[in-house]
Amino acid sequence: MDITTNCWNEYDELKTVLVCSPSALDVPDAQTATDVQWEKPVDQKKAHEHFHNLVHAMESHDIKVIDYSNHLSRQDAQLSQQLINRFFVRDLACVFGNTILPGEAGTSMRRPEYVQSHFLFLDWFGPNRFKIQANNKGNALEYGDVMILSKDAVLINIGLRTSYEAVQTMKDHIFKAGFSEIGVVDLPRRPDTLHLDMNSNVASKDVFIAKSYMRYLPIQVLTDKHSSYQMMQEFLNRHGYDVEWTNDVKHTVADINFLNLDPETILISTKANKKIIKNHPKLKKKKLVEIEVDELEKGGGGIRCMTLPFERKS
Repeated sequence: MDITTNCWNEYDELKTVLVCSPSALDVPDAQTATDVQWEKPVDQKKAHEHFHNLVHAMESHDIKVIDYSNHLSRQDAQLSQQLINRFFVRDLACVFGNTILPGEAGTSMRRPEYVQSHFLFLDWFGPNRFKIQANNKGNALEYGDVMILSKDAVLINIGLRTSYEAVQTMKDHIFKAGFSEIGVVDLPRRPDTLHLDMNSNVASKDVFIAKSYMRYLPIQVLTDKHSSYQMMQEFLNRHGYDVEWTNDVKHTVADINFLNLDPETILISTKANKKIIKNHPKLKKKKLVEIEVDELEKGGGGIRCMTLPFERKS
């Protein structure tokens, strides 16, 4: 498959994105949802309808949408259809510049998705672009914990699903991809802080939205030569971002887990508190495309979690 990999930030025009349709299994009751670490029971028929909303919205903006479940072998597909988390594709890998690096599951329940998708990626991109052996020590690294701020800087959270050891293992590959700094933040280890993108997001080329508590967190700044510390505000300001600290997050996933379709347009849940975005003067003219994805969000992730950008037009 001929796919361009090109991502140097979170806001340029999205051209190609990976998704995966929901599984075939319902999560029938509250106890089962709790046991599999989901927020609520899920009806997969309704989940597929909301997945269609997601795909249609992106295709309506001339974005090429690739559902990797359509490319699995028959044997792999039989397993994949029973993997309830498979539509959270953001965690599987990340495109740094022109290089795509693999993730490593932070929980055994998700490991089959990583194995299946990574073999597809190796076939699609080849070993020169997809460094499948990069994280060969097996330390957890889920890319919901990673944001590409600019051609210079990447922000990574180490927490419940991403280890500091994994960052150390992967950092040289990120630097070789063309980036000069990696900011490492350590969020509290709670379900509502599972990933970085449940607590913050890039809303435009110069505005970063984050839950207010994050202003108190220091950032370890890694380069290929040394390590130092800065507060988060200073780190983000230095890389061209105003920070909108917010206390208005009520629905952690819907409110902050949005996706930039282009510099003027954000794809956002109908459940989201739009005030969080419109509160910053630089975002008042931002176009918000609202879609209903409630049934998918019950799995504990939002629109950003369900999408893996392969190409942004830079």
